[in-house]
Amino acid sequence: MKYERPPYGDPSIETFRRISAFSPNGFVVPVVKDRPIPIRENFKLAAECKKPAWVPNSMTDYNFTMLAVVSGMPDVEFGRNERYSFTDWFGCEWLYVPEAGGPMLKPNTQFLDDITQWESKVKFPNLDEYDFEGHCKEWWAKCDPEKVTQIDVLQGCTERLVALRGGYTDAMVDMALEPEAVRDFLDAFADWEIKLVDKLTQYLPVDYITYHDDWGTERDTFFSSAMMESMVFEPTKRIFDHMHSKGITVQLHSCGKIERFLPYMVEAGVNTLQIQARANDFKAYKEKYGDKLALEVMTMPQPGWTKDQVIENIRNIVDTYGEGGGLVSSFMNQDPELLWDGTMELYYYSREKYEAE
Repeated sequence: MKYERPPYGDPSIETFRRISAFSPNGFVVPVVKDRPIPIRENFKLAAECKKPAWVPNSMTDYNFTMLAVVSGMPDVEFGRNERYSFTDWFGCEWLYVPEAGGPMLKPNTQFLDDITQWESKVKFPNLDEYDFEGHCKEWWAKCDPEKVTQIDVLQGCTERLVALRGGYTDAMVDMALEPEAVRDFLDAFADWEIKLVDKLTQYLPVDYITYHDDWGTERDTFFSSAMMESMVFEPTKRIFDHMHSKGITVQLHSCGKIERFLPYMVEAGVNTLQIQARANDFKAYKEKYGDKLALEVMTMPQPGWTKDQVIENIRNIVDTYGEGGGLVSSFMNQDPELLWDGTMELYYYSREKYEAE
């Protein structure tokens, strides 16, 4: 072990409170300061599948927030621990479920009952009606400009279609029976999301956007490769291309077993993947796409884990998925001592690994 890990409670180490979907009260996280290169430079290396100085940790290395916080738009906000209902900026009704850490469409609601009528019934929000400047300035005043600025933008192309149609069943039937209407809507939605990116970058130095578009169940994808090619790919790629033109790293959050879509992700310009470990073979993806797609592999300890188990798990993740770069991660735990030890281990062990390489 080249680097000594600062012991829990070391008075020379600062801490801060990090709000998360997994902890409405937040996590008290130690601040790691002896970094050999700037945080944002290190992140770029990892996200581009090049060797960084350490594995980026979203808990310590990022300024993170949700779109609602920096726009004033009605949307889900992390940091609340009660159920609540809200209507989003498109008119879809939602219920926030704290046990799941996210929202679901309110049962028995449907904004749009016929996809062929979307042009007359769907009103794209006027972004100028929202105080982006004020909300962005308020949030940015609390941020560290040396960290990676990450914005979580919920509702990608297919997720917005699903939301408007009241669920996956009707949305997938539309893709099968009304492909032209679906493609026209997705094109229009992509135009709107590009304007949204412009608004965000007008008032914030955005480094990283997490774009949510769930494409599958744990058995397979919701739709076929042919549907991806004919309807979803081009609008999605246009959004990602625009993000890249602004210097933004693109993270795709996509639930389900989405292996068949990995080549499309590469072609569309996805940089990092936030996907389900239990539904996907991360090792196989690393071997096949490790020079093209970075993986976010989360360290989520099981109840009752000891410090030794936490450390073993972190080292296994770094050794398995961090070879040559292409790994971003996080360590979360409600136990403040384990959170401290895990944070320090992820940083120092990955530094040791990359220096040895």
